[in-house]
Amino acid sequence: MLQTSPHAFHIPVMGLAFSVDSPLKVARFGISSVLSLADDALLEQMRSYYSQQYTLPFTPITDKEEDYRARRITACLDMVDKVVSMQLEKLRQEAFIPESDLTKYFALLPDQSPLKALYQQMEGTEFPWLKQMLQEELRNAVVPGSIDVNIMTKLDRANFSKDGEPLPQEYCDALAALRGFANSTVSSSVVFSAGMNMRLFAYMDQFPCFLPNAAGVFQKKIVIKVSDYRSAMVQGKILAKKGLWVSEFRIESGLNCGGHAFATDGYLIGPILEEFKENREALRMELYSLFSSALASKGLHVPIEIPAQKITVQGGIGTAQEHNFLLEHYGMDGTGWGTPFLLVPEATTVDEETLQQLVKAREEDLYLSPISPLGVPFNALRGTSSEQLKSFRIDRGKPGSPCIKKHLVSNTEFTDEPICTASRKYQRRKLEQLSSLNLAPEVYLAEELKVLAKECLCDGLANSGTQVFTSSKKAAVKAVTICPGPNLAYFSGVFKLQEMVDHIYGRFNVLNKNYRPHMFINELKMYVEYWKNKKAEQLENLTDKQYKYLQNFWDNLQQGIQYYKQKLPDLFQEELERRVIMLDELLEAENQLLLARLEKTQAV
Repeated sequence: MLQTSPHAFHIPVMGLAFSVDSPLKVARFGISSVLSLADDALLEQMRSYYSQQYTLPFTPITDKEEDYRARRITACLDMVDKVVSMQLEKLRQEAFIPESDLTKYFALLPDQSPLKALYQQMEGTEFPWLKQMLQEELRNAVVPGSIDVNIMTKLDRANFSKDGEPLPQEYCDALAALRGFANSTVSSSVVFSAGMNMRLFAYMDQFPCFLPNAAGVFQKKIVIKVSDYRSAMVQGKILAKKGLWVSEFRIESGLNCGGHAFATDGYLIGPILEEFKENREALRMELYSLFSSALASKGLHVPIEIPAQKITVQGGIGTAQEHNFLLEHYGMDGTGWGTPFLLVPEATTVDEETLQQLVKAREEDLYLSPISPLGVPFNALRGTSSEQLKSFRIDRGKPGSPCIKKHLVSNTEFTDEPICTASRKYQRRKLEQLSSLNLAPEVYLAEELKVLAKECLCDGLANSGTQVFTSSKKAAVKAVTICPGPNLAYFSGVFKLQEMVDHIYGRFNVLNKNYRPHMFINELKMYVEYWKNKKAEQLENLTDKQYKYLQNFWDNLQQGIQYYKQKLPDLFQEELERRVIMLDELLEAENQLLLARLEKTQAV
């Protein structure tokens, strides 16, 4: 049976390596986290490393073996599951003394937790028999955080046999990753991100672990990252019609988050959460109707009670006040805290050089970049070792990266088989093409910059882990790309796990002295800039379709601003000064939108 984490937050997936071993660091404390399944080579390195650390048997799975990707994922998750069980058993045997992990488990809990109240009762009692009885009860109540996994649905490269023949579709990257998770021993959730993949969704009902048992319990659960209510309804219906239940919708801010940024059409997180608050029960009922009909048509057991369905939110959360408001006002079941945990070595894996860059990062060092080969805006940090390596190659006249892992291959402009736009092969050909077009110098320069901006994320996002999991000197010099959200600018330092968790629950403050606007304002500012940039890009050749898009985006931002004005009393009930400041920030954003709309043309 799946056990529920005692915490009101989780650590989302970050890059390929940054949260890949987070379950091994935090699950024993009841904290759930998400690791990426994109890079099976990295997972194999991690399995080798931790098998050695915990003296577990290890047999390599080479890329020459059949179905190696799925088998590597299964083996790695089985190892993580076993190690977390070992850690938990050891923790339960420890004494209730200040330095023990057992004591830390209860110290980390939110203050309103019934389990924490029981712990405090045990600490305060003077009767030895009662203390011993309560300690036994507390040991039995310890449960691990969930070992959740992420599949980015769009990363679904086709694979080929040794003879170069295309393999059946179940060997594609996303389907193989799902099979690897389904065959593992972990009882946890798969988190789908980056939109729909119909063949992946269709593949799921082959695995009984995603279906309810006779008691209505799921061995493995489905979580979907969504940008808005409509996305939740559409994807939830598709799965429900296959007899698959979405146990959690994980709402993520389109721009105020780390990694790839999937901007909405100007819908802000506050109004989105309001729509979920008003309609979550209707969503659950409609999905249950489709879900139960699908199960019945297949002759499968239909749960009498509607399965639980969580709604959580992540992206740009930075204070206990924001965390609590999301839980209490919008009825969220939990929050995701990603970027701040990049500064917590007890929870994530970041190499020392990059960690120090994160510690020193200011607002201007964090930007929405064009570096992703997928062509999606990507939150990045300036001055990383990966950026330096890219510049070095360009200066030597050899732009682009060797493309070894090929997870992000997508372009067929010059080849029949897809290649990556960050690869040397693509960039050489694209630059040759641009040179042959006799473009005006300024046009050529602009197009050249677009080509050269791309970075190899397959390596860059994995290399922090590679440096830890392999001992070779070659691994120690590998370049790193990192994907913090803009929220990082307000956190400066390396923190203990206890400090960051205490910050989330309002028992400690790890923010630096920089003024930090509310998370709603930070997202709004990013959307205003995003709209202004989109308008500038399209202004010279504005089509009717682009005009409608810009107008709709502008209208949605205006509606969002009006919504926040109405919410000010709820946001800052006793803080009149903060209410006034936020109103000024909303009026400033409103003014910027009005001025930007009038620039150069009255049409938009």
